[in-house]
Amino acid sequence: MGNCGTREESAVVSNAQVQQQLHHMLSSSSSVKNGIDKKHNRSISDLSDPTSTPRNFEDSRKNSLLYTHVIAFTLYELETITKSFRSDYILGEGGFGTVYKGYIDENVRVGLKSLPVAVKVLNKEGLQGHREWLTEVNFLGQLRHPNLVKLIGYCCEDDHRLLVYEFMFRGSLENHLFRKATVPLPWGTRMMIALGAAKGLAFLHNAETPVIYRDFKTSNILLDSDYTTKLSDFGLAKAGPQGDETHVSTRVMGTYGYAAPEYVMTGHLTARSDVYSFGVVLLELLTGRKSVDKTRPSKEQSLVDWARPKLNDKRKLLQIIDPRLETQYSVRAAQKACSLAYYCLSQNPKARPLMSDVVETLEPLQCSNDTEVSSSLAFAGSAAFAMGGVADYRMRRRFANNVGPGSNCRSPNPNCSPGGPAACRVR
Repeated sequence: MGNCGTREESAVVSNAQVQQQLHHMLSSSSSVKNGIDKKHNRSISDLSDPTSTPRNFEDSRKNSLLYTHVIAFTLYELETITKSFRSDYILGEGGFGTVYKGYIDENVRVGLKSLPVAVKVLNKEGLQGHREWLTEVNFLGQLRHPNLVKLIGYCCEDDHRLLVYEFMFRGSLENHLFRKATVPLPWGTRMMIALGAAKGLAFLHNAETPVIYRDFKTSNILLDSDYTTKLSDFGLAKAGPQGDETHVSTRVMGTYGYAAPEYVMTGHLTARSDVYSFGVVLLELLTGRKSVDKTRPSKEQSLVDWARPKLNDKRKLLQIIDPRLETQYSVRAAQKACSLAYYCLSQNPKARPLMSDVVETLEPLQCSNDTEVSSSLAFAGSAAFAMGGVADYRMRRRFANNVGPGSNCRSPNPNCSPGGPAACRVR
């Protein structure tokens, strides 16, 4: 899938200016935040080498938490951990450049804790130059959330631009959904991934200075060893509208098939543009189909055009659910998820829900395999949609005390157990 618009040309900035910019951005926040990446439709962690990553995932996770400051690496250090950027260390390639696996520890620099990382190297000949590199350092150097990947460090020497992220062991959602050799993701895992991604977007939209992600798609959603979802690749992110502003005017960039129609037509960017993109990804999770697939019949090549008319039709919506899921989900849970996708994909941006509402809608679906719970949730959800759509999402709260804990939940969510945790109830 191609981009909706060309990327901005690399800015010509001296190394001294870069260091000054970085110092200004990062000095105001002593703690750093999360990140990892790969560009376009390739994942930075598609390939993992068990010999170069720790066997104990939990130890690795604990070590990643110790990195609370962005590290300025030297080019020599990053050459060392990637074996001089050897071809068999490549994890993926994209518009930004090539991503390599690596492993930092005290052999690289005294005081560094052992941690597998992904090293993204700017392609000097590409269009995604210094400006997007700086954008990533800017946002990921000042934002921290469990559903955003962690930026460990960067390198800026001469005309070399590199980024170092925490390593995501399961790679991208795109590969798990669409790579034929992989085992199909279970329903519960898909709903858990959707919730994690929604929480990441909600955090960005509700930040003190709102951030519009602008490039939300399956290849930018990375998965940790336990399928924890983290958003990556902030090269196209933009600060949201401030004060009385209703939108941000910008060149149309992103990926065809995911970009909101009003943004493509006008260049007016809002948080609701991200909501549309989320709806596309949710539709991909529900159907197992790509947003754009030229190998399908002409009427089915655009996933949104083909599926959206069926999402609000109880007689047809089950026809679009990924057949590989078989009987893993309840009809009521499918209806609830399809209704959510339907409103996220509204042509009218104002009719789309806020990402915080999306999170509230997805949370009960983490236990959607329980018949009694899913039936009650579906009633609550359908009532909300029928009585005013998105604006009445919060009506679900009225049913909170009437929905009991799930007893047969098969969701991989660790917070969801037969004992009746709060995660299994309507919020």
